[in-house]
Amino acid sequence: MKFKLKSSYQPTGDQPDAIDKLTNGLNTGLNHQVLLGVTGSGKTFTMANVIEKVQKPTLIISHNKTLAAQLYQEFRDYFPENSVSYFVSYYDYYQPEAYIPQSDTYIEKETEINEEIDKLRLAATMNLLTRPDTIIVASVSCIYNIGSPREYGHFVLELKPGVKIARNSIMERLIDLQYLRSDYGFHRGTFRVRGEIIDLFPAYQDTAIRIVHDGEKVISLSNLDPLNGKEISKLDFIMVYPAKHYMTDPEKHKEVFKVILHDLGKRVKDLQNQGKTLEAHRLNQRVHFDLEMIQEMGYVNGIENYSRYFDGRNPGDPPYTLLDYYKEPYKNDWLLFIDESHMTIPQIHGMYNGDKSRKQTLIDFGFRLPAALDNRPLKFEEFIRRIPQTIYVSATPAVWELSLAKENAFRKLQSFKDEKSKENNNKTGIYDGVAEQLIRPTGIVDPKVTVRPEKGQINDLVKEIITRKEKGERVLVTTLTKRIAEDLSIYLNDKKYLESPEFKDMEIKEFPKIQYLHSDIQTLERTDILSDLRSGKYDVLIGINLLREGLDLPEVSLVAILDADKEGFLRSRVSLIQTMGRAARHVKGEVIMYATNMTDSMKAAIDEIERRRKVQLEYNSSHHITAESISKPIRERLTDEERETEPDIFDTKKESYEKLFKIDLNQIIPEDRERMIKKLQREMKRAATDLNFELAAKLRDKIKEIRTSV
Repeated sequence: MKFKLKSSYQPTGDQPDAIDKLTNGLNTGLNHQVLLGVTGSGKTFTMANVIEKVQKPTLIISHNKTLAAQLYQEFRDYFPENSVSYFVSYYDYYQPEAYIPQSDTYIEKETEINEEIDKLRLAATMNLLTRPDTIIVASVSCIYNIGSPREYGHFVLELKPGVKIARNSIMERLIDLQYLRSDYGFHRGTFRVRGEIIDLFPAYQDTAIRIVHDGEKVISLSNLDPLNGKEISKLDFIMVYPAKHYMTDPEKHKEVFKVILHDLGKRVKDLQNQGKTLEAHRLNQRVHFDLEMIQEMGYVNGIENYSRYFDGRNPGDPPYTLLDYYKEPYKNDWLLFIDESHMTIPQIHGMYNGDKSRKQTLIDFGFRLPAALDNRPLKFEEFIRRIPQTIYVSATPAVWELSLAKENAFRKLQSFKDEKSKENNNKTGIYDGVAEQLIRPTGIVDPKVTVRPEKGQINDLVKEIITRKEKGERVLVTTLTKRIAEDLSIYLNDKKYLESPEFKDMEIKEFPKIQYLHSDIQTLERTDILSDLRSGKYDVLIGINLLREGLDLPEVSLVAILDADKEGFLRSRVSLIQTMGRAARHVKGEVIMYATNMTDSMKAAIDEIERRRKVQLEYNSSHHITAESISKPIRERLTDEERETEPDIFDTKKESYEKLFKIDLNQIIPEDRERMIKKLQREMKRAATDLNFELAAKLRDKIKEIRTSV
């Protein structure tokens, strides 16, 4: 089936030009291109049009789950008749295996798997191996080891009515595919047996399969509603894929175990020679236990640490990832988009070293064999070698993407030997490799930028805030530190600025309400604070890097950047442009930078915004477009009532944890227990994300204690 884009609107502004450039560039053989699209210009729609035109299986990588989910929903709407899949980390909670030598603390790997995401991951790889009209939207977890696509594709069960096969053989085959027999709890990844009927619930779909057997052969196959057991439709053929990505072939166990035990013997001897007797004994016990579990059950928690042996890889060889599931059937004939490339590329670049550091400690202290290092994400150079034709998408592409795209386009031009070839290919897509998309459908232009002196910046800022307050508009203020954000918020809410002579005779009808926002505030509270800003409960939000990306606040007409001349990550060219973009959703959007000196980053950011404004204003003028502010509904609140009614014991500030761990659970009513568990689960996930594994483990144990004390 071909990709078929369905949308109620057509490309407008400079979208058609960007679509043509990117499509022709792909057809002409450009391996690297950049889509430089400002916020609100419809970059996703452009990407969808390119996919429809080139008709290639596509992978879209985003730097976090939230943005990946948004893209997945959009592409699913654009391509309702095609396969659009979602591939992100399936853990709701992930506490990796770790060892902390300083306190002699071993933390066992513990996870809470989101079954829905697990289903979507398995559906993604299944679709990729069976149909070319597949789009997968993934987070950077797609560069982690998931096992060989050949092994995964090899482990399938094919059945059709009339096939002679014993009922026990079907069940044994399902167990080999990592499906569990569960006659009383029927859910994804399980099967149940009732007489000559086998009901299977594949791990990658929402419907079950009924296999009717007469003792010698398969009589019939049908789709089944897993809730009520009603037949949906008859099937002529089924192909059942594994319930897990990582599979091991039982026939190879004996041979693989020999290699593992050989390496174990060498490592134990090395540890003993270093005087690490305890570590040698620990490693010997662990490996033998794991091998016994794999032999008996086909699986063990942590089996991925032996993946190199089962995959037949040599030490140091890269792991199999989602990219290999594209490469296996399609070679290099597929397409890759890297969304928000200025964030995603550095994230991919840094993932290997962080993973290696944790595993090396486990190896040094006898918890894992050195082969555990080969269960890892791809190194950046390995990632680059595996990608096909790639389009980097960002409002602020980094120098690396831009230079790569331009050099690639230049080399392609040089490859044509005569002028006639150059002429023809210039018409078919050989350009500088950077397709710009600067026009917004609403006609809004990038905000006007002014630089003002740092001296007296607070009083000047207050005047601007009061002016916006009277017009019913909102303000974002960015600072360099959390402390400054909090202190400035307190200062402005206390109205201490009124002590300045500048405000002595000033008549202020209504004082603006200020709130700060930074990473110490819980995720759910952050979203509610943003809603409060939009609804008018707050007039000003003061923050740090959180105000840079991913915020859609149409009511904001002013972004103020304090200490704009302090060079660094938060005041780099890319960061400044992204911060300025927060004012690009209001027709009167403006940016004020407070600084003593004009830095190179400031100048580069201002020049880029001015360049874009000029293009946008000229387009609006020539097409008689009147700009309109973006209108977006405010989402319903989710946590207000909970926050207001939670007792003090649910406060999860650091000083409250010890109080929480000592609480008498007999004094808590059942309703409060449930709310307490939910709160602790959120904190546990947050601690694990922050790599505070000791705290995460304590919170996990407290949750278990609360549940078992009922």
